[in-house]
Amino acid sequence: MAEKDKKVTKRSNAIVRFFRETSGELRKVSWPTRKEAVHLTRIVLVVLILMAIFLGGIDAIGAWLISLALGAA
Repeated sequence: MAEKDKKVTKRSNAIVRFFRETSGELRKVSWPTRKEAVHLTRIVLVVLILMAIFLGGIDAIGAWLISLALGAA
């Protein structure tokens, strides 16, 4: 008898629930202004270029050291 008293809750489709929750979360996001987005993009590009130069230099030095160690200088 107790089993009949339990309410049957209908579960929504997982895909529909995912998109509903995602759109709800996106409404809460504090989006940057265009000026802020451009500024942050420039910062990312500068850091990217500097890191590429740094890692390229480290790679070149490492390759030079290995070739020196192997006697193929």
